Amino acid sequence: MSTDTIKIEVKNLTVIFGKNKHQALKMLEQGYSKAEILEKTKCTVGVNNASFQIKTGEVFVIMGLSGSGKSTLLRCLNRLIEPTRGDVIVNNVNITKQSNEALLDTRRTEMSMVFQKFGLLPHRTVLENVAFGLEIRGESKELRLKKAQEALETVGLEGFESQKPSQLSGGMQQRVGLARALANNPEVLLMDEAFSALDPLIKSDMQDELLDIQDKLHKTIVFITHDLDEAIKIGDRIAIMKDGFIEQIGTAEEILKNPASDYVEAFVEKVDRKTIITAGTLMNQKPTVVQLEREGPEMVIRKMNKLSIEVLPVVNRHRVFMGFIWLQKVLEAKKLNKPTIEEFITTECPRVYTEYTVEEMLPLITNTKSPIAVIDKDPGKLLGVVSQISLVTEATRFDKQEIVELKEQAKEQ
Repeated sequence: MSTDTIKIEVKNLTVIFGKNKHQALKMLEQGYSKAEILEKTKCTVGVNNASFQIKTGEVFVIMGLSGSGKSTLLRCLNRLIEPTRGDVIVNNVNITKQSNEALLDTRRTEMSMVFQKFGLLPHRTVLENVAFGLEIRGESKELRLKKAQEALETVGLEGFESQKPSQLSGGMQQRVGLARALANNPEVLLMDEAFSALDPLIKSDMQDELLDIQDKLHKTIVFITHDLDEAIKIGDRIAIMKDGFIEQIGTAEEILKNPASDYVEAFVEKVDRKTIITAGTLMNQKPTVVQLEREGPEMVIRKMNKLSIEVLPVVNRHRVFMGFIWLQKVLEAKKLNKPTIEEFITTECPRVYTEYTVEEMLPLITNTKSPIAVIDKDPGKLLGVVSQISLVTEATRFDKQEIVELKEQAKEQ
């Protein structure tokens, strides 16, 4: 995310389809379920009292199963669907209060949409398709073709300008659709199941392409999907919906670590957590440390005895990580009557940054008993420590006590 300013704010947004909206809305306020409201009023609850903010430059993913309300919610952001109640604020302007003329201008200048079905004009060339939105906006032919050419280059389709859509693969057609959206230079890109119709390999390529484009352009993107793996791959934050209600909003890591409901927990239980959970989440942020310049062997032994541990991280006066000191080495330093532990520090030890995943950390503990130091990139200050037990617990999903017991069993064998 490029900044913390709020691009889109949704307040108490509710969408109800059907004739008896007033009755359905009253029942919704009284806590009736979507199914009960449908049975009593023949009305369908599309979105149930949604409130959230989307930051400028954020990829915000809204996901859920079919019928969860995700596409309905997306279409409320540009009022392709009118909310029954609530507000949608874009760039501090409440678009639910805008006139049709002002709304049309907002759609043309601030937002673009990419659909699952490409919606390309078959008799126009690729370049003409990309320029179509600019043509509707009334821009000159020279200018719109120039912008369309730039958009095609952004999505990697230079050289295909004169082709017709039917001559392109599905993935390439979706690139044209994305280029058409980007040609308007929108601040907000709305993407409704944009890659779901593509073959898995092409889908993965398009996800990578979108991330590459986002690195360059820093658009605010609202992306709809039913695929949790896709949401995790591209989303800065994810909103999980069920029956029109937002069950939880958070980063993939926050949702996996602390699911807000049984539904969310069941939804994410098959995700490979090793590829999501990071050192920043697992680390002990306030580990006891040895300050190299101030603490000699006697003080280090005292600390270890008090904590009943046999290894501690060592830092200098600036809290830059120096390595780990083990009890056996400290005892050796004391026996030799050394005033400092510096030459006894184990400096060849695993160290990572906060974004390292469990999957990336696991190989680092092979053939070592050492914890993992978590440091910043410059100048290498110690941020925390990941114990091997915490790492293996997360990797295997065993209880910590089970891990301890397994280690004891391994020693006995």
